[in-house]
Amino acid sequence: MEELLIEVKNYFMDMPTKHRSILLVGGLALFMILEQGIPFFEMTYNRTKHTLHNLFFTLTTILVNLPLAFLLLETSRLVGPEHYNFGVLNWIEMDLWLQMLVGLMLMDFIGAWLIHFIEHKIKVLWQFHVIHHTDQHVDTTSGNRHHPGESVFRFIFTALAIIVTGAPIWLVFFYQTMSLILTQFNHSNIRVPKWLDSFLVLFFCTPDMHRVHHHHRQPYSDSNYGNIFSFWDRIFGTYVKVDNEKLVYGVDTYPDAKDVESIGFLLKLPFVGYRKMIEYEKEEKL
Repeated sequence: MEELLIEVKNYFMDMPTKHRSILLVGGLALFMILEQGIPFFEMTYNRTKHTLHNLFFTLTTILVNLPLAFLLLETSRLVGPEHYNFGVLNWIEMDLWLQMLVGLMLMDFIGAWLIHFIEHKIKVLWQFHVIHHTDQHVDTTSGNRHHPGESVFRFIFTALAIIVTGAPIWLVFFYQTMSLILTQFNHSNIRVPKWLDSFLVLFFCTPDMHRVHHHHRQPYSDSNYGNIFSFWDRIFGTYVKVDNEKLVYGVDTYPDAKDVESIGFLLKLPFVGYRKMIEYEKEEKL
Protein backbone atom coordinates (compact mmCIF):
# COMPACT_ATOMS: atom_id res chain seq x y z
CA MET A 1 0.00 0.00 0.00
CA GLU A 2 2.80 2.37 0.95
CA GLU A 3 4.53 1.70 -2.36
CA LEU A 4 1.34 2.50 -4.28
CA LEU A 5 0.93 5.80 -2.43
CA ILE A 6 4.54 6.71 -3.18
CA GLU A 7 3.88 5.97 -6.87
CA VAL A 8 0.81 8.25 -6.78
CA LYS A 9 2.80 10.97 -5.05
CA ASN A 10 5.63 10.72 -7.58
CA TYR A 11 3.20 10.81 -10.50
CA PHE A 12 1.54 14.02 -9.33
CA MET A 13 4.91 15.53 -8.42
CA ASP A 14 5.79 15.62 -12.13
CA MET A 15 2.35 15.34 -13.72
CA PRO A 16 2.70 16.13 -17.46
CA THR A 17 0.59 19.00 -18.76
CA LYS A 18 -0.77 16.81 -21.53
CA HIS A 19 -2.15 14.39 -18.92
CA ARG A 20 -4.14 17.24 -17.39
CA SER A 21 -5.54 18.04 -20.83
CA ILE A 22 -6.40 14.39 -21.42
CA LEU A 23 -8.28 14.30 -18.10
CA LEU A 24 -10.30 17.39 -19.02
CA VAL A 25 -11.19 16.26 -22.54
CA GLY A 26 -11.44 12.56 -21.71
CA GLY A 27 -13.63 13.18 -18.68
CA LEU A 28 -16.03 15.35 -20.66
CA ALA A 29 -16.18 12.76 -23.43
CA LEU A 30 -16.83 9.90 -21.00
CA PHE A 31 -19.64 11.65 -19.14
CA MET A 32 -21.20 12.94 -22.35
CA ILE A 33 -21.38 9.36 -23.62
CA LEU A 34 -22.92 8.23 -20.34
CA GLU A 35 -25.42 11.09 -20.52
CA GLN A 36 -26.47 9.85 -23.93
CA GLY A 37 -26.95 6.30 -22.67
CA ILE A 38 -28.39 6.78 -19.15
CA PRO A 39 -29.71 10.37 -18.92
CA PHE A 40 -31.54 11.58 -15.82
CA PHE A 41 -33.45 14.29 -17.69
CA GLU A 42 -34.33 13.86 -21.36
CA MET A 43 -32.04 16.09 -23.43
CA THR A 44 -34.45 18.01 -25.64
CA TYR A 45 -32.21 21.04 -26.09
CA ASN A 46 -29.62 21.72 -28.80
CA ARG A 47 -26.77 19.86 -27.19
CA THR A 48 -24.10 20.95 -29.68
CA LYS A 49 -24.90 24.63 -29.17
CA HIS A 50 -25.08 24.18 -25.40
CA THR A 51 -21.73 22.35 -25.30
CA LEU A 52 -19.95 24.93 -27.46
CA HIS A 53 -21.36 27.71 -25.28
CA ASN A 54 -20.02 26.13 -22.09
CA LEU A 55 -16.72 25.20 -23.70
CA PHE A 56 -16.16 28.90 -24.40
CA PHE A 57 -16.22 29.52 -20.64
CA THR A 58 -14.00 26.47 -20.11
CA LEU A 59 -11.45 28.06 -22.45
CA THR A 60 -11.59 31.43 -20.68
CA THR A 61 -11.11 29.69 -17.34
CA ILE A 62 -8.03 27.89 -18.68
CA LEU A 63 -6.59 31.15 -20.06
CA VAL A 64 -7.05 32.93 -16.72
CA ASN A 65 -5.68 30.01 -14.70
CA LEU A 66 -2.54 29.49 -16.78
CA PRO A 67 -0.60 32.51 -15.45
CA LEU A 68 -2.10 32.06 -11.96
CA ALA A 69 -0.84 28.47 -11.85
CA PHE A 70 2.71 29.75 -11.47
CA LEU A 71 1.66 31.67 -8.37
CA LEU A 72 0.17 28.50 -6.89
CA LEU A 73 3.44 26.68 -7.55
CA GLU A 74 5.39 29.46 -5.87
CA THR A 75 3.01 29.50 -2.89
CA SER A 76 3.46 25.76 -2.44
CA ARG A 77 7.23 26.14 -2.66
CA LEU A 78 7.36 28.93 -0.07
CA VAL A 79 5.27 27.10 2.55
CA GLY A 80 7.48 24.03 2.21
CA PRO A 81 10.04 22.90 4.81
CA GLU A 82 12.92 24.38 2.78
CA HIS A 83 11.50 27.89 3.28
CA TYR A 84 8.83 28.99 5.79
CA ASN A 85 7.72 25.50 6.86
CA PHE A 86 4.15 26.70 7.26
CA GLY A 87 0.85 24.82 7.41
CA VAL A 88 -0.81 21.85 9.08
CA LEU A 89 1.01 19.20 7.04
CA ASN A 90 4.38 20.71 7.95
CA TRP A 91 3.60 21.12 11.63
CA ILE A 92 2.13 17.67 12.31
CA GLU A 93 3.98 14.52 11.32
CA MET A 94 1.72 12.12 9.42
CA ASP A 95 1.97 8.95 7.40
CA LEU A 96 1.67 9.53 3.65
CA TRP A 97 -1.91 8.19 3.42
CA LEU A 98 -3.07 10.50 6.23
CA GLN A 99 -1.19 13.44 4.75
CA MET A 100 -2.96 12.79 1.43
CA LEU A 101 -6.39 12.51 3.05
CA VAL A 102 -6.12 15.47 5.43
CA GLY A 103 -4.57 17.66 2.75
CA LEU A 104 -7.24 16.79 0.21
CA MET A 105 -10.03 17.41 2.72
CA LEU A 106 -8.70 20.82 3.77
CA MET A 107 -7.99 21.85 0.17
CA ASP A 108 -11.53 20.87 -0.80
CA PHE A 109 -13.04 22.74 2.16
CA ILE A 110 -11.16 26.02 1.69
CA GLY A 111 -10.54 25.99 -2.05
CA ALA A 112 -14.01 24.81 -3.07
CA TRP A 113 -16.72 24.64 -0.39
CA LEU A 114 -15.88 27.83 1.53
CA ILE A 115 -15.46 30.14 -1.47
CA HIS A 116 -18.59 28.65 -3.05
CA PHE A 117 -20.58 29.37 0.12
CA ILE A 118 -19.22 32.92 0.28
CA GLU A 119 -20.06 33.57 -3.37
CA HIS A 120 -23.71 32.90 -2.54
CA LYS A 121 -23.67 35.34 0.39
CA ILE A 122 -21.80 38.39 -0.98
CA LYS A 123 -23.61 40.24 -3.76
CA VAL A 124 -20.52 41.31 -5.69
CA LEU A 125 -19.21 37.75 -5.79
CA TRP A 126 -22.65 36.37 -6.60
CA GLN A 127 -22.78 38.56 -9.70
CA PHE A 128 -19.79 36.65 -11.05
CA HIS A 129 -20.90 33.22 -9.82
CA VAL A 130 -24.50 33.52 -11.05
CA ILE A 131 -23.32 32.80 -14.62
CA HIS A 132 -22.78 29.21 -13.47
CA HIS A 133 -26.38 29.04 -12.24
CA THR A 134 -28.01 30.55 -15.33
CA ASP A 135 -27.53 27.29 -17.22
CA GLN A 136 -31.04 25.97 -17.85
CA HIS A 137 -29.82 22.57 -19.08
CA VAL A 138 -27.26 21.30 -16.57
CA ASP A 139 -24.95 18.58 -17.83
CA THR A 140 -21.27 17.68 -17.46
CA THR A 141 -20.17 20.74 -19.48
CA SER A 142 -21.94 23.00 -16.96
CA GLY A 143 -19.23 22.28 -14.41
CA ASN A 144 -16.86 24.47 -16.42
CA ARG A 145 -19.33 27.31 -16.99
CA HIS A 146 -17.72 30.11 -14.94
CA HIS A 147 -17.13 33.78 -15.57
CA PRO A 148 -13.40 34.54 -16.07
CA GLY A 149 -13.53 36.88 -13.08
CA GLU A 150 -14.72 34.10 -10.78
CA SER A 151 -11.51 32.21 -11.53
CA VAL A 152 -9.60 34.94 -9.68
CA PHE A 153 -11.68 34.48 -6.52
CA ARG A 154 -11.27 30.72 -6.74
CA PHE A 155 -7.51 31.17 -7.17
CA ILE A 156 -7.27 33.30 -4.02
CA PHE A 157 -8.97 30.64 -1.92
CA THR A 158 -6.95 27.84 -3.48
CA ALA A 159 -3.79 29.75 -2.57
CA LEU A 160 -5.18 30.23 0.95
CA ALA A 161 -5.82 26.48 1.14
CA ILE A 162 -2.21 25.81 0.18
CA ILE A 163 -0.97 28.16 2.90
CA VAL A 164 -3.21 26.68 5.61
CA THR A 165 -2.38 23.08 4.71
CA GLY A 166 1.24 23.63 3.72
CA ALA A 167 0.42 21.51 0.68
CA PRO A 168 3.37 20.29 -1.40
CA ILE A 169 2.99 20.62 -5.17
CA TRP A 170 2.09 16.96 -5.70
CA LEU A 171 -0.86 17.39 -3.35
CA VAL A 172 -1.97 20.55 -5.18
CA PHE A 173 -2.02 18.64 -8.48
CA PHE A 174 -3.78 15.71 -6.82
CA TYR A 175 -6.46 18.04 -5.43
CA GLN A 176 -6.97 19.79 -8.76
CA THR A 177 -7.30 16.44 -10.54
CA MET A 178 -9.87 15.16 -8.06
CA SER A 179 -11.71 18.47 -8.23
CA LEU A 180 -11.89 18.31 -12.03
CA ILE A 181 -13.18 14.72 -12.10
CA LEU A 182 -15.77 15.27 -9.37
CA THR A 183 -16.98 18.52 -10.96
CA GLN A 184 -17.60 16.73 -14.24
CA PHE A 185 -19.27 13.85 -12.40
CA ASN A 186 -21.59 15.76 -10.08
CA HIS A 187 -22.82 18.06 -12.86
CA SER A 188 -23.44 15.20 -15.26
CA ASN A 189 -26.95 14.41 -16.41
CA ILE A 190 -26.71 10.70 -15.65
CA ARG A 191 -29.01 8.41 -13.71
CA VAL A 192 -26.99 6.75 -10.97
CA PRO A 193 -28.63 3.65 -9.44
CA LYS A 194 -30.15 4.50 -6.05
CA TRP A 195 -28.14 1.84 -4.20
CA LEU A 196 -24.88 3.16 -5.65
CA ASP A 197 -25.73 6.81 -5.02
CA SER A 198 -26.72 6.03 -1.41
CA PHE A 199 -23.24 4.63 -0.83
CA LEU A 200 -21.21 7.20 -2.79
CA VAL A 201 -22.98 10.22 -1.27
CA LEU A 202 -21.79 9.21 2.18
CA PHE A 203 -18.37 10.45 1.09
CA PHE A 204 -18.57 12.22 -2.28
CA CYS A 205 -20.80 14.71 -4.06
CA THR A 206 -22.94 12.88 -6.60
CA PRO A 207 -25.22 14.18 -9.35
CA ASP A 208 -28.29 13.34 -7.24
CA MET A 209 -26.88 15.44 -4.41
CA HIS A 210 -25.70 18.40 -6.47
CA ARG A 211 -28.66 18.88 -8.82
CA VAL A 212 -30.75 20.73 -6.22
CA HIS A 213 -28.04 23.39 -6.06
CA HIS A 214 -29.01 24.32 -9.62
CA HIS A 215 -32.74 24.62 -8.90
CA HIS A 216 -34.04 27.99 -10.08
CA ARG A 217 -35.43 29.11 -6.71
CA GLN A 218 -33.94 29.82 -3.32
CA PRO A 219 -33.44 28.48 -0.70
CA TYR A 220 -32.74 25.26 -2.62
CA SER A 221 -29.99 26.87 -4.69
CA ASP A 222 -28.32 27.84 -1.39
CA SER A 223 -27.62 24.25 -0.43
CA ASN A 224 -25.28 21.35 -1.28
CA TYR A 225 -22.24 23.50 -2.05
CA GLY A 226 -19.81 20.58 -2.01
CA ASN A 227 -17.44 19.65 -4.81
CA ILE A 228 -15.41 16.60 -3.81
CA PHE A 229 -16.61 15.60 -0.33
CA SER A 230 -20.26 15.58 0.69
CA PHE A 231 -19.77 15.81 4.45
CA TRP A 232 -18.95 19.55 4.56
CA ASP A 233 -22.60 20.31 3.80
CA ARG A 234 -23.74 17.95 6.54
CA ILE A 235 -21.33 19.50 9.03
CA PHE A 236 -22.45 23.07 8.28
CA GLY A 237 -26.16 22.35 7.91
CA THR A 238 -26.43 23.11 4.19
CA TYR A 239 -27.26 19.58 3.06
CA VAL A 240 -30.71 18.85 1.65
CA LYS A 241 -32.19 15.87 -0.14
CA VAL A 242 -35.07 16.36 -2.57
CA ASP A 243 -36.97 14.65 -5.36
CA ASN A 244 -34.72 15.43 -8.31
CA GLU A 245 -37.57 14.85 -10.77
CA LYS A 246 -39.18 18.11 -9.61
CA LEU A 247 -36.14 20.32 -10.21
CA VAL A 248 -36.14 23.22 -12.65
CA TYR A 249 -32.70 24.45 -13.67
CA GLY A 250 -31.61 28.06 -14.01
CA VAL A 251 -32.10 31.20 -11.90
CA ASP A 252 -35.51 32.80 -11.46
CA THR A 253 -33.96 36.29 -11.60
CA TYR A 254 -32.61 35.52 -15.09
CA PRO A 255 -35.42 33.50 -16.71
CA ASP A 256 -34.96 34.66 -20.31
CA ALA A 257 -33.33 31.83 -22.29
CA LYS A 258 -32.16 34.31 -24.92
CA ASP A 259 -30.15 36.23 -22.32
CA VAL A 260 -28.56 33.25 -20.57
CA GLU A 261 -27.58 31.71 -23.90
CA SER A 262 -25.76 34.89 -24.94
CA ILE A 263 -22.04 34.87 -24.22
CA GLY A 264 -21.93 38.66 -24.47
CA PHE A 265 -24.73 39.06 -21.92
CA LEU A 266 -23.07 36.66 -19.48
CA LEU A 267 -19.65 38.30 -19.75
CA LYS A 268 -21.06 41.72 -18.86
CA LEU A 269 -23.59 40.42 -16.30
CA PRO A 270 -21.39 41.08 -13.19
CA PHE A 271 -21.24 44.77 -14.11
CA VAL A 272 -24.89 45.57 -14.89
CA GLY A 273 -26.35 45.56 -11.38
CA TYR A 274 -27.60 43.09 -8.80
CA ARG A 275 -31.07 41.58 -9.15
CA LYS A 276 -32.83 41.03 -5.84
CA MET A 277 -34.10 37.63 -4.81
CA ILE A 278 -37.70 37.05 -5.82
CA GLU A 279 -40.04 36.58 -2.88
CA TYR A 280 -42.89 34.14 -3.45
CA GLU A 281 -46.19 34.02 -1.59
CA LYS A 282 -46.03 30.25 -1.26
CA GLU A 283 -43.05 28.28 0.00
CA GLU A 284 -41.90 25.64 -2.44
CA LYS A 285 -41.70 22.04 -1.30
CA LEU A 286 -39.62 19.62 -3.37
